[in-house]
Amino acid sequence: MLVIMVVSLFTSRIVLNALGVVDYGIYNVVGGVVSMVGLLKGAMASATTRYINFELGRGDDEKLRKTFCVSVMIYAVICGVFLFIAETVGLWFVNAKLTIPAERMAAANWVYQFTVVSIIVEMMAQPYNSVIIAHEKMSFYSYVSILEVALKLLIAYALYLSLGDNLVVYGLLMLGSSVVVRIIYGAYCKRHYAECKFKLYRDKALFKEMLSYSWWNLFGSVSALVKGQGINILLNVFFNPVVNAARGIATQVNSAISQLSSNFFTAVRPQITKYYAQEDLTNMFKLVFRSSKLSFYLNLLLGVPLIVEAPQIIQLWLGQLPEHVVVFTRLIIIISLVDAMAHPLMTSIHSTGRVALYQSVVGILNILNLPVSYVFLRLGHEPVSVFYVSLVITTISLFVRLMIVKKYIPTFPVVKYIIEVFGGCLLVGAASAALPVLIHIKFPSTISVMLTVVALSFVAEILAVYFIGLKRDEKEFVGQLINKKIFRR
Repeated sequence: MLVIMVVSLFTSRIVLNALGVVDYGIYNVVGGVVSMVGLLKGAMASATTRYINFELGRGDDEKLRKTFCVSVMIYAVICGVFLFIAETVGLWFVNAKLTIPAERMAAANWVYQFTVVSIIVEMMAQPYNSVIIAHEKMSFYSYVSILEVALKLLIAYALYLSLGDNLVVYGLLMLGSSVVVRIIYGAYCKRHYAECKFKLYRDKALFKEMLSYSWWNLFGSVSALVKGQGINILLNVFFNPVVNAARGIATQVNSAISQLSSNFFTAVRPQITKYYAQEDLTNMFKLVFRSSKLSFYLNLLLGVPLIVEAPQIIQLWLGQLPEHVVVFTRLIIIISLVDAMAHPLMTSIHSTGRVALYQSVVGILNILNLPVSYVFLRLGHEPVSVFYVSLVITTISLFVRLMIVKKYIPTFPVVKYIIEVFGGCLLVGAASAALPVLIHIKFPSTISVMLTVVALSFVAEILAVYFIGLKRDEKEFVGQLINKKIFRR
């Protein structure tokens, strides 16, 4: 994941320089429209992962095989629905509502079509992806992730050799990358896992159960996209592609630093569901507490130096400093820190299979980002106001999730979680940032000062996590993990 982070950030700089700010903004906003149309992907992905993990936990091989095959059938149907919506409502929206220069509209339409096909390819890869994660084959998952980011780096360099329209070429090559990854996942799963031998099943009960679960996840996916890509489109309507480019850059930075915690939790998620399936709530709660804190700490490790030294780091990274990008980056990272604590709570709820209340309440909170942000922008506020709105709603959603976990799993220790996880993370965050912020304020902005701040941030967080953020058994847990995975003891 460290390799992926470094290469991703470097790739973003190359792509931005090759496309230019306007085309980079167009790619982000057009991709955002496709993501909104492709929200069914996220809804079904969560259902597939949950049911496969659950059946692995119970050890029912026949039900596991049925679950995989039914999920593939459902994805095929979803792809048909997605294609229809994308080629009607989505295509109309791109051409009639987005702020795109007239001379770039043809290129934007080509990018749109390539992205639609990419989403379909990724949808059909999701059942195989879920199987690999459920079997906790993280080494293969990591290798393919590294290959994927390497392909994106090659694509970025290929733009400098292109004789055509770089925006169109970029969209086509990104589609090619998706196809390669899909083929690799499918071939690996069919070779190693018996449940991945597809055949038609007519299990109406399972089909209906997974669709019902997915329906509520669909509402959650809609709300998440309203919060993310909906705001992106709103910024385009009120401002211009340059603002979208700034948001795209900030999102890319956040995605890169979130890779560590995201992939750490990808490895943890199956075990939470398996513990629930085995009715081992004691170990489930321990894992939820640990993974909430460690996800936050991993984000914080790179988040603090980037928040403090954002102008210098972004200038060095991109060779330029687009307007709004610094404040966007800082706020998106802070929002991501809060979200990092919430992911284990979300998985706990999904493990129960009862997601209606959760998706409806948290989904409505997420959707509120759009009307509230619209009001602020309509009143003449700056683009950054949408991120302040998002931060407030994200924090509220964290506590709402806690209440819903308590309702579904009555023995869950909510007060202990608030004190130990939320309170502990705030203390670690404050202790980690105090000295770097002080040095940033007191000394001039130079490369040497930036490097000092980055180094001190790492040292400060390691000390803060060890002495403030971890309990004795968690220190032993981390120590054993380091010995096993790094020193091979």
